[in-house]
Amino acid sequence: MITDASADTVREEPAAGIAQTAREARAAATARTVREALAAATATLRAAGIETAGTDAEWLLAHVLGVPRLRIHLAADAALSEHERARYASAVRRRAAREPLQHVVGAEDFRGLRLRVTPDVLIPRPETEALVEWALALLPPRAVGRRPLVVDVGTGSGCIACAIAAERPDVRVVAVDVSTAAAAVARDNVERLGLRGRITVVSSDLLGALRPGRADLVVANPPYLATSVIAGLAPEVRDADPRLALDGGSDGLAILRRLVPQAAALVRSGGALVLETGGGVHIEAVGRLLEAHAFRDVARRDDLAGVTRFVAGRRD
Repeated sequence: MITDASADTVREEPAAGIAQTAREARAAATARTVREALAAATATLRAAGIETAGTDAEWLLAHVLGVPRLRIHLAADAALSEHERARYASAVRRRAAREPLQHVVGAEDFRGLRLRVTPDVLIPRPETEALVEWALALLPPRAVGRRPLVVDVGTGSGCIACAIAAERPDVRVVAVDVSTAAAAVARDNVERLGLRGRITVVSSDLLGALRPGRADLVVANPPYLATSVIAGLAPEVRDADPRLALDGGSDGLAILRRLVPQAAALVRSGGALVLETGGGVHIEAVGRLLEAHAFRDVARRDDLAGVTRFVAGRRD
């Protein structure tokens, strides 16, 4: 889920900057060397209002050249072929139009895993890595002959499910998403990462398709933005992330109100539920929801920016 802080990392393009953006894009297309191409692309993206212009220009060129990002500076004076220049110019134009960087390159890194992303899924965010960290800590310790069951609700790209399975080879994971298109992306990532047989991807509205009383852990990063705030988000979020993955209803809690009682029925005694929320007033509201549905030892944790965002509890 997107946080308010990450929604502010870019700004809207001023109308006066459109002509400048076009001029800079033409310059990027004619740049001959890596150094010239990076300089022209950075200027183009900066004119488009993208505050991470230099970093994005590097990622785009690394993608076009098929090399690690930091390696491009070791060949700053190397000449680019006509084909490379054309591909780079196209990628820069897409990013200048405020298409997310991850959509242009088709991937995002998450806890050391390279995941394919498309417009059908929410782009994995760094703060959600802290949710995975807590989920791993809440799992039962490894034991011979025991395979804990984890359920990831609203899996999207499968980032949470894949990270947990990769870091705890003894667990089984069921990854659930109401969107069949998102479920297809998650299945593809499971295959690409060699996790087939340990992760099952299911198309379901929350936990309705699963049998109760079996899970050791339910983890979710559900839609938690209030409907009214979505129009004010950065275009990379507002126009590119699936609305289904953002919109939490009038107060941002509509999905959470449905999810918590379903999780209470699914989690075995002693098992845990851990959630990402919108922070602020959500934290106490979601904590009360857990307590009202027989979760004990309810606790809260901060995200990477120091915002109290995560809530967890254990089933009685």
